[in-house]
Amino acid sequence: MQGITIKYLQEYIKSKDHNPNLKHEFFLKLSEEVGELAQAIRKDPKRASEANIKGTIEEEIWDVMYYCLVLANCYDIDIDMEKWIPIKENLSNEKWKKM
Repeated sequence: MQGITIKYLQEYIKSKDHNPNLKHEFFLKLSEEVGELAQAIRKDPKRASEANIKGTIEEEIWDVMYYCLVLANCYDIDIDMEKWIPIKENLSNEKWKKM
């Protein structure tokens, strides 16, 4: 079985949750989810299991990823975010070499 790709996730999210008029609200939701991730990390909760993901770091990381991809879709960023990963990685590598 092939793994889930970022492109697949973007398409999936776009099919169920796409409303560019809500960019501001989606950003606020992303900020909220980052805060929930911080709380989960601070609490050092149990690991997620098939039976329970609620309140885990895994749940909160997914929520952050979800809203990042919602925003990418709202701004019509190419439906294949995977193409931007190596470009950004190269920029980051150059930045950190100089420091």
